[in-house]
Formats: sequence, structure tokens, C-alpha cells
Amino acid sequence: MNTKPDLSFWKLWNLSFGFFGVQIAYALQSSNISRIFRTLGADPHDLSYFWILPPLMGILVQPIVGTLSDRTWTRFGRRIPYLFVGAAVAVAVMCLLPNAGSLGLAASSVMIFGLLMLMLLDTSINMAMQPFKMLVGDMVNEKQKAKAYSIQSFLCNAGSVMGFVFPFFFTWIGLKNVAPEGVVPDSVIWSFYVGAAILILCVIYTVSKVREWNPQEYRQYNPVEESKEESANWFTLLQNAPSTFWKVGLVQFFCWAAFLYMWTYVVDAVSETVWGTTDPASESYQIAGNWTGVLYAIQAVGSVCWAVVLPRFKNTKVAYAVSLLLGGLGFALIPFCPDQYLQIVPFLLIGCGWAAMLAMPFTFVTNALQGYGHMGAYLGLFNGTICLPQIIAALCGGSILSLIGHHQSSMMFVSGVLLALGAVCVTFIREKSKK
Repeated sequence: MNTKPDLSFWKLWNLSFGFFGVQIAYALQSSNISRIFRTLGADPHDLSYFWILPPLMGILVQPIVGTLSDRTWTRFGRRIPYLFVGAAVAVAVMCLLPNAGSLGLAASSVMIFGLLMLMLLDTSINMAMQPFKMLVGDMVNEKQKAKAYSIQSFLCNAGSVMGFVFPFFFTWIGLKNVAPEGVVPDSVIWSFYVGAAILILCVIYTVSKVREWNPQEYRQYNPVEESKEESANWFTLLQNAPSTFWKVGLVQFFCWAAFLYMWTYVVDAVSETVWGTTDPASESYQIAGNWTGVLYAIQAVGSVCWAVVLPRFKNTKVAYAVSLLLGGLGFALIPFCPDQYLQIVPFLLIGCGWAAMLAMPFTFVTNALQGYGHMGAYLGLFNGTICLPQIIAALCGGSILSLIGHHQSSMMFVSGVLLALGAVCVTFIREKSKK
């Protein structure tokens, strides 16, 4: 087996550039779904249930995409066909979802239509997102993987910044940020339209610039023959997974549950803390929704800056744990910042945790998987450590909200505790070099 060649910066960049557009779509979804469904009339105690669909689709779709793409060889590539189809579906759904309240449907039908669109949106985003991680696993050598995933992290955060600020920007240039009851404002609708256009353009760029290896070239650089790639089922793969796969997965459990509660409740938490209202029909609530998007963008900027700091840590595990602790502190500070500009501080800290969550798990896991084969299937299964905790957290969200006093801002304390637990679990990870 030959050693995978070093790739130039621009080849590493091109492998992941489409991730910029995919992340715009993901940012629009994560920052606006609660706002959209609250505007459509959802009760806060039921709000977390709407968030079951995105991770549920992820846990179903990504292993399927990973396994099928392991066995797919076409003249267009191995992973790229799934990337392109996923992006195309996402574009169509992004144009439909924010219009759920504008189609003249009955209230119950609006919710059903919105949920269907949300399910399709997250399915397509997952289908488009996973191939980028697989491309790095297929074509980048172990020495360059940290750099490749750092580039992916940068593009992820840059796309997030753009997606998060779109509603604020479109309101600033004059689009309406209020609408009749049950209708999503134009500032949000046009954010989804523009995000869809950027998504498809970025994916077209990656498709035109990246040439995947053919089966013969793939076998030269990867240790498992194609026939063996097709033989194992998911249960067998999980039984044979390295211990690092499970230990990083435990950290992931606490981290993604924490962020699920942020995405679900932070608009109401910021509106309640700064503007003193949680009424989605009020202008103040919609202003809070826009400002929360800006805060998400600040979180992404903080994540980019912290990603530059992370390689300076001599110990990767220490960097991971410290980042999660800083993120947990940021969550805990949100209810104590009654000024909208003071909210910048906790979101910068949250960005530190987010930076580590984006880059480090896949570095640990893909290094541990060298020699195991089935890289796409394993990464699809590893996505379960992202999706499963979100599903569990979503199922428990309404009950936890009731237990802590019905204040959405208090859910930020829950997120802070979960990230701290994730930091403790980092100590269980053993790096490959120490085995």
C-alpha cells in the first residue's frame, strides 16, 4: 500500500469548499427553526419535539450515504454524486420551508407542512454534508488530516457567519421583520432564498474542481480491498470499532445535547433576558430573533479565532477539554447579561467549545480508523454520536423546562453543565500514538 501523497493547500481547500454553502443552509436552519415554529404558533414546552426530526434524519441518512458511497464507483466520483443530489434537494426545500405560514393552510396543516419540510431539509443537508468528511478520509494522509479538518472548520464557521446574519442584514436594508400572525417575516424568507443560491454555487465549484480516485487508485492508498469493503454490516463494524470511536462518542453525547438546547431555546432566552418578552407576535421578539443570529455569527467568529489557538496546545486532549469548559461557562453567563451587547461575551466563549467540537472528534476517530477500511460507513455511524444525543435531549427538553421553572433562559444552565461533563469525559480518550 502506498502512502497518500501530500496535497497542496488549494487542493485541500477545494475538497471542502462546498462545505461553506452547506453550512450556510445549516446555520439558517439551526438559528431560525425555533423562531419559525414559534411564529407559526408552537408552544415553548413542545418546541424541543420539533428538533427531533433533524438528528433523526441524520442518524438514518448518514450511515446509509456512507455505506452506499463506499460501494459506489461512477465517472462522477464516489462521494460527489451524493453530495450533489443532497444539495439540489436542500435548495428546493429552502425555498418552501419559510413559506409554510403564507400558503393559506389551516393551523394544523401549517405545522404538518413545516415539519415535512424540516424533515426533507435536514435529510438533504445531511446527505450533502457527510461526503465532505468522507473525501478527507479517502484522499488526505494522516499527517495532513488535522489541517484538512481545520480548513473545513474555517469554511464551516465562515458559512455560519453569513447564514446567521442574513435576517439581521435583510432587515437593515429594508425588508420587513414583522408579518401577520402566523406568517414568517420577509427578512427570514429571503435569507433562505439567498442561502439556497449560494449553496448550489459552492457545491458546483467543488464538483468542478475535485477529481476523486478511481477504484485502482483508491486501492493503492487504502489498506482494505473493495471486496472486503462490501462484506461487513453495521453491527459488525460497531463490534470491531476501535475504543477511541466510543470514547469520543461519549464526549459527543454531552456536547451535542448542550447545543441542541441552545438552538431550541436561545432565541427565547435572549428575548426574555434582554427584551423582557417571549411573545413571538411582538416586534421585540423578532428583533431578538435577528440579534440572536448576530450572536450566532459572533460565536462563529470566536470559533474561527479559537481554532487558530488550538494547535498551540501541546496536548490535544487538554485543548479539547479546556475548550468545552470555556463553552460551558459561556452558556451559564447568558441569563446574566441583560444588555444585548454584553451577550457578545458568552457567545465568544461558546465559540471556543464549538471550534473543538468541529475539528477534534474527527481527527481522533479517522486516525484511529486507519487500517479498518469502511471509512465512509464508519463516519456515517459516528454521526450517530451527533444525532442520538440530540434526539434524547429533544425528547427530554419539555420536561426539563418544566422542572426548572418554565424559563427558557434557565435551559442555558443545563447546556453549561452538559459541556462541563463532556470536558470530564475527554480524559477517557487515548490517542492512537499511546496505544
